Amino acid sequence: MASEAKFCSHGGTFPHTFRRSFVKPYLTPSPRRVSFETVEPPRLRLVALAVKRSPKRLKYSSPRFTKEDGLLYVEADPSGADSWKLEPVVQLLKEGAVGVIPTDTVYAIVCDLKSHSAIERLRRIKNIETSKPLSILCRSLRDIDIYTTGFPRGGGDGHTNIFRAVKHCLPGPYTFILTASKELPKQCTRYGTTNAKYASRKNVGIRMPDDAICQAILQKMDAPLISTSVKWPKEDEWMIDPVVIADIYGPEGLDFVVDGGVRVADPSTVVDMTGSSPMIIRQGKGPKLHWMVAEDDKDFAEHEEDLIPHPA
Repeated sequence: MASEAKFCSHGGTFPHTFRRSFVKPYLTPSPRRVSFETVEPPRLRLVALAVKRSPKRLKYSSPRFTKEDGLLYVEADPSGADSWKLEPVVQLLKEGAVGVIPTDTVYAIVCDLKSHSAIERLRRIKNIETSKPLSILCRSLRDIDIYTTGFPRGGGDGHTNIFRAVKHCLPGPYTFILTASKELPKQCTRYGTTNAKYASRKNVGIRMPDDAICQAILQKMDAPLISTSVKWPKEDEWMIDPVVIADIYGPEGLDFVVDGGVRVADPSTVVDMTGSSPMIIRQGKGPKLHWMVAEDDKDFAEHEEDLIPHPA
């Protein structure tokens, strides 16, 4: 498969929106989207959008990063039918890129778990304090076993086998907080809270999204992806339109955005698996299951934001 890159140049200043930044013949019948045309044989056409030069963008030696002011914007079918379009995104991630992909809930800013410099860039782009934890997007239960100590397993005393129960809801719209293993980079777990009760915990939120685009990317990676949900920079609200996300976060140093359509502002359900019972600390898209416990303790709720690992 051959690919040719087309770049639109706008003189060094970032356009107000991507809708304005496109000029014919790049416009499709819908002015909001960038389309990929398939001919015989299939040829991938990538559109790199000019964005404002940012000191947060890491300089790369790879030829794919020679366009320092370029943002790769890929429109993919939510069904995953055109997953071949995601090959450049996977390559960028393996080279240390930071970008945005869809999940089965909201959009997430992601990078390769093995790239420490990319993790630091992700924190700067999202403006996440080092005291805040990050989530990981896993390809399989095997990844969960490698990067965490695993799910609790019931004994022979009648208690529910949590591992068996969890398998029935993954992939799905849940974030499970588990104890991190030594394989997980310290950048994901080096956090505590002002509350001594939770200060020594080294936990991480894990996700296995039920999304065809997300899964196609994960299956081509050598390790899970570090992940944090996309919110408005100064507001605690989800950003669900990939075009708007590219407008806002592109100038901050994003390398790519994968457009899987506008999402619904419904994040994952967060379940803390590190206590005596699986405790829901945020009710989201995933329904409460019979083996989960809702948390009503006011003291716990007061410090809830310190425990939630910003999952999508």
